[in-house]
Amino acid sequence: MADTARIALDGKELDLPVVRGSAGEVGIDIAALRRDSGAITVDPGYANTGSCRSAITFIDGEQGVLRYRGIPIEQLAERSHFLETAMLLLDGELPAREALGSFMSHITYHTMVHEDVRSFYEGFPKRAHPMAICGAVVGALSTFYSDSLDMHDERQVEISIHRLIAKLPTIVAYSYKHSIGQPFMYPRNDLGYAANFLHMMFATPCEDYVVDAQIARTMDTIFLLHADHEQNCSASTVRMVGSSMANLFASIAAGVHALWGPLHGGANQAVVEMLRQILATGDRGSDYLDKVKNKAAAGVRLMGFGHRVYKNFDPRAKILKKLCFEVLDRVHASTPLLDLAVELEEIALRDEYFISRKLYPNVDFYSGIILQALGIPVDMFPTLFTIGRLPGWIAHWHEMIRDPDARLARPRQIYTGPTQRDYVAIDDR
Repeated sequence: MADTARIALDGKELDLPVVRGSAGEVGIDIAALRRDSGAITVDPGYANTGSCRSAITFIDGEQGVLRYRGIPIEQLAERSHFLETAMLLLDGELPAREALGSFMSHITYHTMVHEDVRSFYEGFPKRAHPMAICGAVVGALSTFYSDSLDMHDERQVEISIHRLIAKLPTIVAYSYKHSIGQPFMYPRNDLGYAANFLHMMFATPCEDYVVDAQIARTMDTIFLLHADHEQNCSASTVRMVGSSMANLFASIAAGVHALWGPLHGGANQAVVEMLRQILATGDRGSDYLDKVKNKAAAGVRLMGFGHRVYKNFDPRAKILKKLCFEVLDRVHASTPLLDLAVELEEIALRDEYFISRKLYPNVDFYSGIILQALGIPVDMFPTLFTIGRLPGWIAHWHEMIRDPDARLARPRQIYTGPTQRDYVAIDDR
């Protein structure tokens, strides 16, 4: 007999198929539930709902495990680099040397954006948030590259993928240059992916700017650690928009805007702001944590701890903690924020209040400190997250459009408004 789960509703019993993943995950297939029973499930935030089958990323939140296509994130961070990891996510396997070289060459020679795209920035206020600019420009790419919008043509899809991965760092760097009134720097084909981005961010035409190799490697690792994270808010948004057969540029633009939200892509900015606030008020880490535990202290939250999925250490946070010390030593930066972060972590990991609630450091806890040390303004933090997350978004979009079970996303609801009533003329209201 097939593996099933039985539910009873209004005196009727239904057998629903059980779906098991390759890593032992168990799901109950409710696709026929409404048809056979007239009922639907209610799951605010979809925390217990599997929207698809995916072979891209595996997370075990209880054990603190993150794997891209089966490979542990720790191995990739130590031995791989961002563009190789992007190919792993996109193709399902680590590329051979020749294939990787060809991919990297294509990315290098697609980094320039159309000159008319540059003119877009003149229409944005200097104070415009970089994520608003990035989302608008990414969406507009479909008007410039209409020769590669057919999602059923694998060659056109490949071209669009290369264009997006190549051009997004340029788009992000231009948003920064626009905000500070500096001239845009063209990408350089003699630099690697992360080094090229840093050069476009910080170089000027006035003098030579040499990107430190270790800093470039750190930025590359940050991109790699953010490359995918399963069915998060922005990846799910890309899938949902893509399910309407929207082109890749439009779907990714939707993901950018989803990531903009402070509960998603803005979390590392919140960590830096929290640490600054603590230092400014003269609090010690222990004093602040006491306020966090005190329910009467309204609005006092411990940012960068806890995760929707991880109930153990976020494995990315361990990697970033080590990088954080290395980067601050490399740039000879003062370490008040890092010292305070370490103090908060050490106290929280000994405190039963935080232990019992499984509040461990997440990826945002140290990434913001690193980015600030590198001279990245806090409102640019989500844009760097966007560059990193792009291969994962594309992989999910590509997997979705090739999935024979994929359908137009259309959640149901439980209606709670007024029942039927009559229209009242305006004079009688």
